[in-house]
Amino acid sequence: MIKNIFILFILTTSLSYAKVVKVLTGIENLKESNFKILEGKRVGLITNPTGVDSKLKSTIDILYEAKNVHLVALFGPEHGVRGDYAAGDIVETYTDPQTNLPVFSLYGRTRKPTAEMLKGVDVLVYDIQDIGCRSYTYISTMGLAMEAAAENNIEFVVLDRPNPLGGLKVEGNLVEDGYFSFVSQFKIPYVYGLTCGELAKLLNEEKMLRDEKQCKLTVIPMRNWKREMLFKDTGLEWVLTSPHVPHEYSPQYYVSTGIMGELGIVSEGVGYTLPFQVLAADWINANVLAEKMNSLNLEGVIFRPITIKPYYGGDVNKELHGVQIHILNSNLVNLMSLQFLFMQTNNELYPEYNPFKMADRSALNMFDKVMGTSNIREQFVKRMKYDDIKDYLEKDIEKFKEISKKYYIY
Repeated sequence: MIKNIFILFILTTSLSYAKVVKVLTGIENLKESNFKILEGKRVGLITNPTGVDSKLKSTIDILYEAKNVHLVALFGPEHGVRGDYAAGDIVETYTDPQTNLPVFSLYGRTRKPTAEMLKGVDVLVYDIQDIGCRSYTYISTMGLAMEAAAENNIEFVVLDRPNPLGGLKVEGNLVEDGYFSFVSQFKIPYVYGLTCGELAKLLNEEKMLRDEKQCKLTVIPMRNWKREMLFKDTGLEWVLTSPHVPHEYSPQYYVSTGIMGELGIVSEGVGYTLPFQVLAADWINANVLAEKMNSLNLEGVIFRPITIKPYYGGDVNKELHGVQIHILNSNLVNLMSLQFLFMQTNNELYPEYNPFKMADRSALNMFDKVMGTSNIREQFVKRMKYDDIKDYLEKDIEKFKEISKKYYIY
């Protein structure tokens, strides 16, 4: 009997380990090829702390130490190449203390590499982990750098990384004319279901870059990544992509609450230990809200009553009540819908506390920029019902999936 239990334990353990596949990212494949594509070229690297190999060694140091790679310049997006800057901080050009290489900021006076910055660069390499969401600015940096590469006749290489939301989930409308910005740079859905390498191919081949420019693009693919994988399935360590995206599951919550967070009225947990995982305000009864949200019977998600007191930000030291979102299965949840269903429920319980009426004009404008349209807000505020915008949010999805399949690498 004991022997049978032991065998069952070994089999169960083996099966659980078998489920976690070690994905090899683009930088690993580049190393295995002995950096052949970069030989004899002066290399500029666009990266940040997420650009690491499986041992968490920085791509900066890997390329700098490679004998047959001539790394000449670094380019940093928001937060800087080594993560030394907070969200929104303007970064100027500086020198990387570890390598003494110049670091050109792509989140300062310009968000696009200039001809001056690219002097003496033959190839730009991009290695950044993004979160699979349009408003997260790293993909905007990638696209602008691709434009600069095209304009200056420079090669562009993307070292591919997993999409932490997987390669199957697509949510949201396309960006509309008049609403393109750094948080909605391209005509793609809010959740676009592509790796950064696949997205780069789509932007290039579908001529989505400014003036329909195309660069000489190479994607160094991953190995063992499959479209149904979330980040937890990759066997890779998560490096926080920014201070409020600290965990491999954080991107799911960012999509679920971050758009509403732009209004600045209801806390989404930023400033507390649960960024993007909370919906809370001082007028809410947590138990009543949790019961009402759970009565929606949404698959794959549970809402738990919670009281928080943020440590910093606009709600610092305020006692706020609401719900913590527990996403049990993101494949079953329409992530974007959660913030709208919350606002619908909040309106039913507390109609005098309407986040859209309480927000200022700049916050409403930012909400529209992130949504890529004002139509969502204008339709929703009429009755504060998610059903009134559901079709609009979903109208572009199938067509985009059809187009994007042409650029699947995996």
